[in-house]
Order: sequence, then C-alpha cells, then structure tokens
Amino acid sequence: MHKKIKLAAIVGSIALAAPAAAQQPAPQFPDMTFFITSTGGPSGANYGGLDGADKHCQTLAEKAGAGAKTWRAYLSTQAVNGAAAVNARDRIGKGPWVNARGTQIAASVADLHSANNKIGPETLVAENGKLIPTRLYTVNQHDILTGTQADGTAFGPEKDMTCGNWTKSSEGSAMLGHADRMGLRDDDASKSWNTSHPSRVCDAPSLVATGGAGLLYCFAAN
Repeated sequence: MHKKIKLAAIVGSIALAAPAAAQQPAPQFPDMTFFITSTGGPSGANYGGLDGADKHCQTLAEKAGAGAKTWRAYLSTQAVNGAAAVNARDRIGKGPWVNARGTQIAASVADLHSANNKIGPETLVAENGKLIPTRLYTVNQHDILTGTQADGTAFGPEKDMTCGNWTKSSEGSAMLGHADRMGLRDDDASKSWNTSHPSRVCDAPSLVATGGAGLLYCFAAN
C-alpha cells in the first residue's frame, strides 16, 4: 500500500514539474544595446514600413529585458511618392552599442561605418543571446535587410532597394548586408555588413533562398 502511495506521489511531482520547466522565463539582457533579430517578420521584407520594423525590434527587446530603451531597426527608406528619404545611420542614436554577451560592436556612428566595427561571425548575437547562423552552418541567415549604402545613407529613388520602403512582399528588392562579413568575391561589397547585394524579391521564401530570413539589425537609440 505504501509503495503505491509513494509511486503516486512521484508521478504527481513529475506532472507538476513538467509545465514549470516548459514555462522557464526567457534570458534577460537589460544592458544589451544591439542585436540581430532572432526571427523575421511574417511577410518577408514587408514590415509595414519603418514603424513596423521598429516595433519588431522593440517587442523582441522587451522579451529580453531591454524594453526600457527605444529600439530602432537599421533600415533606410527612399525618396519616392513625395516622401523624404530616411538614412539608417540617423535613426540609431550615438552609441556605443554592445550585444547580449557584452561585446562592444561600435563606439559611435562613425565607428560603426568604418572597418573598425566588430560585426562578424562571433558577435552576431540575437536578443535571446544565441548566435545567428552564418555560412559556417548548413542552414544560414547571414543576409540582413538594410536598404542602405555603405555609409549608412539611403539609395536614390531610381531603383527599388527597400522593397517599397518595407511595404512590399512580392515585387521589388532590398539591399542586404552580410552579417558574417564573408563573401565569394574578394572585394569590399561582398563582405560588407550593410550593403553586399540586393535580394531576389521581397517575399520570405526568396529571402531564405539566398541565405536570409528577413532579419534586422536593431540598435538602442537612447
């Protein structure tokens, strides 16, 4: 009789422990000021404009305990349909920026847009503290949406480089950066973190096909 009672107690404790283990809180990184999003949006490069992209950064930062800061996506928009261009470099604050593991990515806007920045395979940390998979992995996500030139400014209006200013998920294209700073060619563009090559189209499958997932660089602007 006692054995049956003990067995029931053990089974009961396991059943109670299972939900608790499944509901463990997400890792918290309140001092983080830079990350790459662990997930893209639901519609490829279509974030509903800059506001939607910023919201995506803010939501992920809040889950990681860094929601007290104002987060901005590193994205530019082009001067089309009467709208003024927006430069990614002007949206992200002054720095310095550190990732979830405490590594400083750049000390300032100028440092970020120089060869001195520390963006690379070992520092590509998402808001959850995990590394973004690079081309060293079978499945990789090295292509990051930017829509931006090497100096952090917007492209001219002649050709769509921002998937319709981040509102299109079918036609158009967007400039991508190589977060791992690797490339098949031995030139600066091939290895640029913010302006390597345009995407094929703007939908999620096309972004995945070239080694991306519609991910964003997010910076704390204050």
